[in-house]
Amino acid sequence: MSKTPTREEAFELLKKYNSDEGLIRHALAVEAVMRHFAELFNEPDIEKWGVIGLVHDLDYQKYPDQHCQKVREILTEEDWPEDYIRAIQSHGWGICSDVKPVEKMEKVLYTIDELTGLITATALLRPSKSILDLEVKSVKKKWKQKSFAAGVNREVIERGLELLGLDRDYVIQETINGMRKVADEIGLRGNL
Repeated sequence: MSKTPTREEAFELLKKYNSDEGLIRHALAVEAVMRHFAELFNEPDIEKWGVIGLVHDLDYQKYPDQHCQKVREILTEEDWPEDYIRAIQSHGWGICSDVKPVEKMEKVLYTIDELTGLITATALLRPSKSILDLEVKSVKKKWKQKSFAAGVNREVIERGLELLGLDRDYVIQETINGMRKVADEIGLRGNL
């Protein structure tokens, strides 16, 4: 019988496999957004959503060629529940995993993972370098510039929006709102 991992255990595990500051900030951003959406959807287990967001890229720094595969091995050894592992693997659907996001939590993770990257890049370009004064229209403008944050896979975000059946502006706004809650931790308070 696997145990439910705590946030502290998840964070320790993240730091064990990731030393890159940017990856850790990304993990914290995704965690915050997952918690935010769990609250919006009145999900009973906000902690679970957060923990899954926090460790979604657990294997990325050490095993980039086995991303979303190696994580199963690591978390199985750590005795994590199957639904956590499955959710984490599903964020790489169509890229490095054939696990399709089915649960609402999986669909949110799949959608907002790349989106947090685009939002971060957009915020850092602002004179304030802050997420606190970032508006949806700025993100949408940058979305259209394919050369901007070229590593962000906009098709994945689009597919995620389709899976969720949610409006792009709404998801961008709520992702910003979630990230604002951890502006300091993710280095996006800026000079406001």
